[in-house]
Amino acid sequence: MSTGSPSVALAADYLTQRGGAERVVLAMSAAFPEAGILAAAYDPESTYPEFADRRITTLWPDRIGAFRSDPRRAFPVLAPTWSRALVDADVTVVSSSGWAHGVRTTGRKIVYCHNPARWLYQRDDYFQGFDGVMRALRPASAPVAPLLRRWDRKGARDADLYLVNSTSVRRRVREVYGIEAEVLHPPVMLRPDDAQEPIPGIEPGFLLTVSRARGYKNAALLAEAVSSLPDTRLVVVGEPPEGVDPRRVQAVSGISDAQLTWLYANAEALLAASHEDFGLTPVEANTFGTPVVALRFGGYLDSVAEGVNGVFFDTESASSVRAGIVELRRLGLDRDRVADHARRFALGPFVARLRELAT
Repeated sequence: MSTGSPSVALAADYLTQRGGAERVVLAMSAAFPEAGILAAAYDPESTYPEFADRRITTLWPDRIGAFRSDPRRAFPVLAPTWSRALVDADVTVVSSSGWAHGVRTTGRKIVYCHNPARWLYQRDDYFQGFDGVMRALRPASAPVAPLLRRWDRKGARDADLYLVNSTSVRRRVREVYGIEAEVLHPPVMLRPDDAQEPIPGIEPGFLLTVSRARGYKNAALLAEAVSSLPDTRLVVVGEPPEGVDPRRVQAVSGISDAQLTWLYANAEALLAASHEDFGLTPVEANTFGTPVVALRFGGYLDSVAEGVNGVFFDTESASSVRAGIVELRRLGLDRDRVADHARRFALGPFVARLRELAT
């Protein structure tokens, strides 16, 4: 082992999307800029361009195009693949929602858990909205689920330290693994002074939702809620729900961070109806002074202070969402106060805590 500053390496399930987990890996890389990153797959075209400046090593599934384009297709081989992987460093910091925490290490292992494996412990939620080949994974995975749970729990308990992104996930980790984890909220990587790029055809004053094409993201519910509110438009970042009026609901995808920051800065409010473990989009929106209408669930309970930076709605129904939008408009929250609330999720404290824990 090193007698000076410890050597640090990073590991992540995969780097193939533009989502909150990938932003957390970028934040970890900001804490340890010399650290290499191990991932099962890496697709520079579909994830954040900042990864091009990092030293990334991939495992063998990355060599198969179908796995790289959607690593969930590699489901049958990911557990043994991670079990055979070895990271040689004094400290390995792992970003995981079910796979990478199974990596072997020569030194200390710190796991940052986004959620215990949803496909093992929240199967109904995870597989909602899948179709085609991905739908077949649900019955196909059932016979091996007990074996995977044993493997998963061993990977968790091999960690020297377990971190989680929210109090909701801390509770799940306690229930599933019997581990008392520390909550370290993920940081906002976007800043108000970042470059902004307007998106043609979208005028300011819209409601916004940012989601991936997953069933549990609830974009269709939000579109239904907005449809009965006069003079209200919804912009969906991600796949559009089916059968919506394009005059009321506009969808954009493949946008840059400059375009996303423009959307956050020019939205009336962010709508957040997903079953999120933490959910970065509310705090990202808040950074630009944009308030949130959020489902009273999961990580939103950590990030939304009702009447300060947003309001909650209580049920997954269009009427409940509409009531939340109406209440937010009635309150008229101060955007400067909203932005001030978001500062508790800044990058600096996240980096400082990770460095402290790694030394």
